[in-house]
Order: sequence, then structure tokens, then C-alpha cells
Amino acid sequence: MNGERTQTRKVVVTGLGLVTPLGIGVAESWKAACEGRSGIGPITRFDASGFDTRIAGEVRGFSPEDWLPKKEARRSELHISYSVAAARMAVESAGITEQNTAPERLGVFIGCGLGGLGLLESTHQTLVDKGPSRVSPFFIPMMIGNMAAGVVSMQLNAKGPNCCTSTACAAGSHAVGESFRMIAHGMADVMLAGGAEAVVTPLCFAGFCSMRALSTRNDEPQRASRPFDAGRDGFVVGEGAGILVLEAEEHALARGATILARVAGYGATGDAHHFTAPSPGGEGMARCMRMALDDAGMAGPEVVYINAHGTSTPMNDAFETQAIKTVFGDHARRLAVSSTKSMTGHILGGAGGVEAAFTVLAIRHGVIPPTINLDTPDPECDLDYVPHRARKTQVPVAMSNSFGFGGTNAVLIFTRPD
Repeated sequence: MNGERTQTRKVVVTGLGLVTPLGIGVAESWKAACEGRSGIGPITRFDASGFDTRIAGEVRGFSPEDWLPKKEARRSELHISYSVAAARMAVESAGITEQNTAPERLGVFIGCGLGGLGLLESTHQTLVDKGPSRVSPFFIPMMIGNMAAGVVSMQLNAKGPNCCTSTACAAGSHAVGESFRMIAHGMADVMLAGGAEAVVTPLCFAGFCSMRALSTRNDEPQRASRPFDAGRDGFVVGEGAGILVLEAEEHALARGATILARVAGYGATGDAHHFTAPSPGGEGMARCMRMALDDAGMAGPEVVYINAHGTSTPMNDAFETQAIKTVFGDHARRLAVSSTKSMTGHILGGAGGVEAAFTVLAIRHGVIPPTINLDTPDPECDLDYVPHRARKTQVPVAMSNSFGFGGTNAVLIFTRPD
């Protein structure tokens, strides 16, 4: 892109909504992250005694009926309910109403990785046990991945663009990035953008266990997710949703909104390499970070903080570290890099939305959340990962990385409003 900006309208963040293993709501999730608390514990959703991995980052104390009408709550798959909850929080915090935002100019873009997998599992069991006549007529519409965006749009009367990305662990970040593009080019004034996932289910865990992708530190669940640590042995599945209100700056100023951050740049690349492994040395990751910097018209040394993809898997953490060094050169040693997955686990398709929100909060509050459990750094992972404790410092420019199976990469850059 040669440093040429492609945007036409400036885009800002005016609202956030979070449902995570750390808490329900932005304040609760952010407080726990800054305190370095883990949201990971034994699985309660199903009997995991026969599985190699028996831990997850579950959302606790969540009731769909707090966020949806009773009938709709019964019909909605869990990741849809999480999405509605996070979207309602985000809209309320942004002060979006039908009086200040035309429904036709309000869109929804929510990514997910595995969508309604839990509903698929339970409905298949119904089919086997009771026959086809007992399969719910709501099965198909409630299972498909785009229905989180669909239900949010119906609940909030959002009649603008209505989209879903299903790009594995980069889905939430792609949703934010593409929403940024839509607003910049005039397709909408406001977008509710992010990601959601809820797949603490037997089939999901059977699949990931077969891949040997998950941590088996079952006796120490809160210490299991340990990005960049020499003792990391796989990621921990998390669940939840993160939704951002993205808005054309002119629209936000006209209605007197509080601007939390600016969206400055977005990159999206493909590795063209392997089903699950990143390209050697993080080549695709590096191109994506460079693309985001070019899109923002920025040089690397302007970035102060990176919310890393940081999954706690041997290959991803090492290659992401290499990619950061490739892009930032000597400045890589001066960057603060942390992985909030050390506390939330990996929320898969919802990770990008949650971590984009954490990145905005770091800018807003001047606090970088830590990488917990980083007791013995891997020699290949030798950057400043903000171990154990949050760090108070001004964050004028921050980057959020998301990299997914299939070699799909997304990077977002946010800046302070001023």
C-alpha cells in the first residue's frame, strides 16, 4: 500500500460491551484483567472426566433472559445471547438511540469461528434418539454463524449492513476492520462490530484434544494459559463476546458522544501455508502488521503497545515474536506486548472483539494489562511481555493482533482521540 491512506472518513470508537470469563460487563472484565486474575477453571458444562483437557474459560453467572425476551432467549444459541448482551452494553455506553442515529445507517458485523456448534451437537442427539420429527424448526436459523449479527440487528433495529465473518480466530478482528472500512467509505455511520463464541462442548474439546492443541494442566487451571512461557503446553478454550461501537467521527461529534479511541489502520493477509501452523517466521503475520501500519500512515516506532494473539502454543508465540521483531526492528525491544488470553483463555472467533476492546481500554485508561503465568520466558520469546502485573503508562498508539487457522491474519491499530 506504500503508506497511502485509503480511508475517506475518520472512524472512532464510542462504546464497548464485554462478556468474558473475567466477568459480565466492561468494568468487571477490565478490573479483573488489570488485577491479573484468571477466568479459567474446571469445565462445568459437560462431564469432561474422559477428556485429556478438563478446563476452560467459561462465562459464569450469565442469564440470557437478562438480555433477551423470554421466548427469544429460549431459542437463541449461547453465542447469540452473548452477542446481544455485549451489543446492548456497547450501544448504551455509546448513547446510541434512534433519535441520534438513523436505523438505516446503523449496521452490525459480528464474527464467529464455530458458531452454533453446541446446538448442532444437542440437535443431532435429538435426531438419533427421537427421530427427525422432533428436530426444532429453529435449528437451522439458530445454528448458522450469521445469526448473532441477525438477532442483534433485530433486537436493536439496526437496518444498515448486516454481516458475519467466519475466519477462525481472526473473525472478531476482521469484523472490526471491515466495519471500519464500511464507515470510512460511507456505507454506514455506526457499526456494532466484534466477535463471539460459545463452544465449551464435548465435540469441540474432542476435536482440539485430538489435535493436541490444548493445555492439559488440569490440576492448575488458572496457571494453564501461559503465553510466551517456556512451560506452555497448549491453549485454553474460552468463551464470550466483545462488541465495539465504531462511528464516523463527524457523526459522533454531531451528537456529542465521548470518543474512546480512533481506529487508525487495518491489515488483512493470508499465509497460504498450512491448515493450522503459521507461515515460517511469522511471515504472514509480519505482512499483516505492516499493512495495518501503512493503512494508518504510521511508522513502527509510534506504536507503544501490542495486544498479542499470544495463544500459549509453542509455534504461535515464537512466530508472533519473530514477526514483531521483523516489523519493528530495534523498536521491538521498547514495545510493551501482552496476551490477555493468559487470563481469558482463547475465545476463538470472539477473541478479536474482546481483545480490541481491551486495547481501547488500555489507551483510555493508560494501563497495559499483563501476561500472567509468565514465570520462565521461552528463550525464543524475548520481548517485554508485561509479566504478572499491569503497567501504568500512557498508550497513544496500540495494535491488536489476531491470527487464525487456515493462515488468516487481521491486525488493528487504535490511537488516543487527541
